[in-house]
Amino acid sequence: MQTHCSCDQLEFEGFDGHKVVAGFDGGAITSDAGALLLRHVDKAVGLFRRVAAGFIDRRDPDCTVHSVQTLVGQRIAAIALGYEDVDDHDTLRHDPVLALLSESLTPKREDCAVLAGKSTLNRLEHGRVGEPTRYHKIGHDTQAIEALFVDLFLEAHEKSPGEIVLDLDATDDPLHGHQEGRFFHGYYNCYCYLPLYVFCGRHLLAAKLRRSNIDASKGSVDEVERIVRQIRRKWRRVRIILRADSGFARDELMSWCEANRVDYVFGIARNERLEKRIAPALQEACRVSRKSGQAARVFRDFLWSTKDSWSRRRRVIAKAEWTTQGANPRFIVTSLKAKRWAARALYEDLYCARGDMENRIKECQLDLYADRTSAHTMRANQLRLWFASFAYVLICALRRLGLAHTRLAEATCGTIRLKLLKIGAQVRVSVRRIKVAMASACPYADEFALAHARIRAAAR
Repeated sequence: MQTHCSCDQLEFEGFDGHKVVAGFDGGAITSDAGALLLRHVDKAVGLFRRVAAGFIDRRDPDCTVHSVQTLVGQRIAAIALGYEDVDDHDTLRHDPVLALLSESLTPKREDCAVLAGKSTLNRLEHGRVGEPTRYHKIGHDTQAIEALFVDLFLEAHEKSPGEIVLDLDATDDPLHGHQEGRFFHGYYNCYCYLPLYVFCGRHLLAAKLRRSNIDASKGSVDEVERIVRQIRRKWRRVRIILRADSGFARDELMSWCEANRVDYVFGIARNERLEKRIAPALQEACRVSRKSGQAARVFRDFLWSTKDSWSRRRRVIAKAEWTTQGANPRFIVTSLKAKRWAARALYEDLYCARGDMENRIKECQLDLYADRTSAHTMRANQLRLWFASFAYVLICALRRLGLAHTRLAEATCGTIRLKLLKIGAQVRVSVRRIKVAMASACPYADEFALAHARIRAAAR
């Protein structure tokens, strides 16, 4: 009998008297067995189903192979697993574990895979806002999708907290093509979008794509009003504090907060008038610094108004700091009262904590590809931003429900993906069960099993 040889065999340097050969002929094997946990989390919070409810599907059911829920779940889970491009799905649609995100392992047509390819997902991303058209059969409801972020945040708490802090920030989303709405931004020195993010701790409440030829605070009043109204429908007595840098210290936003029982603490850009106001405090900090050889801070608390942009006087906290490099004054404006928050504590403990939001934005952009906005229209790019944002919400739900008090309790989305989701496994399908045999040497097998048990309990 003639020996069967495979031209796909790859021969490597031998080891301990053995030949070392490899080939892509292992059969039903996946490198993403951790997608089982994502599917488990989705069942607990109902993410894919609820995102899909924000879409309007006017396709002919007799000609439709993949439901909107399958498309949405496939896209979000793939981003969470590190596949940011729609092109990746021409291969991913054959993955035996990702196939479990579909509604059935048997496709409606023999010539189709269980999951969708890039062309079908492109039609999802390029759907119209509102009712579908003749050539765009899938539309979406912007208000329903935006409201879902806040609903998921509210449901993550068993009871109303006494106080919450909402962080606002704008960041650059660099563009490298000729996308709709692209403008050159002088501060970031590139063509970009300027999305607006709203977080409460690790919870993402809003991700709004915007042109970059605007003030950083543009549209923030509408977003904050929508979010606060939705929160207060469920948590009527919660105290809300807005926190942001100097780009949001605008009279319109501060006046809205004052009229709607929302406190705020915003940075203020330094200027000659403010620096002159705290000149004695800077001299005091200079004397202390030179005497000790270390940086020194002196705080001042006073009422202040701009010449024409503010409608009233407001409380301003000044940090008169002198470092080894010289003067380093900083200013914030707030509606919080002095009897509740002293100047130093307000600046160092409350305002400076807003820096953690930068880490959350980095997770969204670096780990979950929220800046992958390479479609031509802003409408499609907004959907891409939302899909990446929902991938962030999905992994945060996994961390919250399954990883508390473990080595991954404070891990970033990228670390959770690497340690817990990218696991090699063999998939065997029999009449009665689907067995996913994961790598025995997985170093985070205990965390995986614990997360599985906790999420299963939460879903009951």
